[in-house]
Amino acid sequence: MIVWAAFFASLVAASDPPLAGFRPSAWFGEQTREQCWPDGVRALVVGPPQFNAAKPTRLVVFATPNGNTIEQTLGCAKAEGLDWHFDIQHVAAQMRSFRAAHKEENVVFACLEAEGLSWPAWKRKSSNGPKRILAVVDELRQGLSATDVRMSLAAHSGGGSFLFGFLDGYDEIPSFVEQIVFLDANYSYSDSDRHGDKLLAWLKSGPLRSLVVIAYDDRNVTLNGNRVVGPEGGTFRATERMYRRFAKDLRFVESTIGDVRTRTALDGRLKLIVHANPQNSILHTALVGEMNGLLHALESAISFGGPRRYVQWIQSASGIPPRQANASGGKTWLESVNDLSSAEREEAIVREIAGGNIPLFLRTFHPITVTAKDAAGKEHRATFEVMPDYLAVGSDDDFVRIPMGPGTAARIADAFGCALPTRKIVDEVYRAATVKLAPIPLTKDREAASTFLQHHLLIEEQRKASALGALVAGIKKDVVVTNRLAEKPNRVAIYGWHKIDGVPIQPLTIVHVDRYVDYSHGVRLMKRSIVVDGKPVDVRQVLRSPTLHSLLSDEGPILRPTY
Repeated sequence: MIVWAAFFASLVAASDPPLAGFRPSAWFGEQTREQCWPDGVRALVVGPPQFNAAKPTRLVVFATPNGNTIEQTLGCAKAEGLDWHFDIQHVAAQMRSFRAAHKEENVVFACLEAEGLSWPAWKRKSSNGPKRILAVVDELRQGLSATDVRMSLAAHSGGGSFLFGFLDGYDEIPSFVEQIVFLDANYSYSDSDRHGDKLLAWLKSGPLRSLVVIAYDDRNVTLNGNRVVGPEGGTFRATERMYRRFAKDLRFVESTIGDVRTRTALDGRLKLIVHANPQNSILHTALVGEMNGLLHALESAISFGGPRRYVQWIQSASGIPPRQANASGGKTWLESVNDLSSAEREEAIVREIAGGNIPLFLRTFHPITVTAKDAAGKEHRATFEVMPDYLAVGSDDDFVRIPMGPGTAARIADAFGCALPTRKIVDEVYRAATVKLAPIPLTKDREAASTFLQHHLLIEEQRKASALGALVAGIKKDVVVTNRLAEKPNRVAIYGWHKIDGVPIQPLTIVHVDRYVDYSHGVRLMKRSIVVDGKPVDVRQVLRSPTLHSLLSDEGPILRPTY
């Protein structure tokens, strides 16, 4: 069951982000920034609620395992119908626990995902994977606008390919790296590639540097009757190769507690942990989440093994909370925010809408199916789902459509498990709409809450002959995502307001700063999960895909999927 009270409290705690390019998150008052690169890398960077420039900053970069999205890797609470991948690693919760114990630092964490959900496959396709990995890491560091950025690098499973790509890109590991963590991820360790030499030289060159490797005996593990690793593969054998290399130069101390053997050197700064796995179970993900693997690697005071030590930091699953019986009606609520500043009104919108005070009819999404051919001429089919109308406060009997800033819209979208549309999606919604209404422009007091209500009532006068919940279009300009947001900082992109002849009044524009909101703006959300060629996939993967983007975008792959 989703803990909506805790979720609502996290919304109230949100603060204005001081970091450039970040916006308030839907969770724990954090601030967040999402970034994509043309070669298929996506990052979600999460900062603390308050960023103190006088403190040192720690950036923890975590590379996703094969087959997992960023969101699945970060994790959330269990919910009915939710993919099981969301409840295995809980990197976000472990990082929040680490942050709470290190208030002397600004702890920022970045989760990185490769196109195709496989870092090994991405590296094979890349013309120069190590060089690109270094560039991504450097851009993440520079994006924090902090003078003292210490870095921890961590990965699970195939994400280890990212870490080894980082090592391969340098003759010497740079001094800003203080921690390296392999969570059942060191498959590719190679003496011939000088991995051991580089790691050893790096460890010896500074008293604060640490390397933690966590693995399990996977030699005899089977799945469907077949061994999961080959005769020379697996992380158990890779860890033994690392041990043999390091033991040439270092003296190790060994200890065993239960099924876990730990070899340490350099006063504990080098730690090789191996679970004996006497039952020959698949412990691949259990090492990370159930056994607190990431948290132990970053914070040795937290013991390795269960139970989970970070439960209080697990965020609720995305979804629309139920509307409370005592929730305000739309008109009454709008009157209550009439005298607030624009910033105060935006926070009130988040609390009200993300807290569940939206009409019932908005909760039933409409499916729209589109087709497009890729560069090779192969046709693809996608079905996405959109809200029937624009975000509103209130009940079916008393609601008001509410314009809002793009940061607010993105924050609500995150909380609901939704995304903002592109220009092409807006056009597809208009084509599919069963209720097409004529735009009604207004000219006075465009930014006033009273004008929001006036415009809503004019729309309702047109719409009242149609049933609530029908797919409506032509009544607002949509807040959209677009690559054009990279042209200027702190802008809002709007598009649409189609006339009855299907021609939009508003071409795609970023002329307004992101603080600008007027009566004509509307936010229509779409579900993050869509179906492409019969398989569920996250919309972010489609938007940035070189082969699939044309299903949802008319401007090439979208590298700015949110605000």
